Amino acid sequence: MDWRRTPARDATSPDRLVRRGLKFNHLRLVAKLGETNQVSAAADQLALSQPAASRLLAELEQIVEAPLYQRHARGIVLTQAGLALVQWARKVLDDLDHADREIGEMASGVRGTVSIGSVTGPALELVLPVLRQARVTHPGITIDVSVDTSDKLAELLLARKLDFYVGRIPQELDHSHFAAEPIGPEPVSLVVRDGHPLMRPGRASIEACIAYDWVLQPVGSLLRHAVETYLLERRLQLPERIVSTSSTLMTLAIISQSNAIAPLARAAIDFFAGPEGLGAKLCALPVAEELAVSSYSVLRSSSKPLSPASDTLWSFICERARRLQSAGDA
Repeated sequence: MDWRRTPARDATSPDRLVRRGLKFNHLRLVAKLGETNQVSAAADQLALSQPAASRLLAELEQIVEAPLYQRHARGIVLTQAGLALVQWARKVLDDLDHADREIGEMASGVRGTVSIGSVTGPALELVLPVLRQARVTHPGITIDVSVDTSDKLAELLLARKLDFYVGRIPQELDHSHFAAEPIGPEPVSLVVRDGHPLMRPGRASIEACIAYDWVLQPVGSLLRHAVETYLLERRLQLPERIVSTSSTLMTLAIISQSNAIAPLARAAIDFFAGPEGLGAKLCALPVAEELAVSSYSVLRSSSKPLSPASDTLWSFICERARRLQSAGDA
């Protein structure tokens, strides 16, 4: 078929693709094609023969009136129309899965699985108490928790692998993709091991910290940017000896076995060093007490509604955040 000679379509006609014969098998196949870039592999994943898959793709090209892919030696390459259709097919199929999940939860009470993400501080201050609360009040909800940096969590949310997360929107992303419940800034402390030389009377100062080893998050992270900006604004040199890691566990291990200094969310220190937490032998230095990372929020996708179970957990976390904020303002 000569696609260039296809008559102009009526884009305003409702249900045009459905009336032309679009079926869910077409959408499932093109979505798999976007994952595999091979007709045979996509067919195998859907338990179709390759001739049947090729026939469905030919039908789909007739329905949408555009070529969807080009063959080459190692598989296929999607056209611009094919890429667009893959994206919409995934969205339609995801929305159907969401509808099935929501209907099932409604039919059986609030049940199901909720995937939550969080940066470290709020994970301990907000998410952990909510996990305990939900275990008692909503035992039918299974909760998956991912703790990572905001850029990784945002990727997971936009890929529909998280229902919501507590963190920040990376600057390079389109903020219109997110809906937010603001919380506030995240206080940070400079942390050392118990018995550190700077914990001796009269020894602690931000200037004295520079001479020690530091453990910082990787370059470009919000926490590292906040610390380096804080030091530079006070006309201080940046530390020369730095270990970079995004792992809180590795950070704690290093500072517990050396004289290194690490910035950590104050909520994390309260948990790790507190009697109700892990009881780790850590101390917050009495310096840079105004240090904080920019405000964070509870964030969800602006285009995907929360399921009843996800909405319940969202409400719990937002309510706890408001209580903590009120207590801090009192």
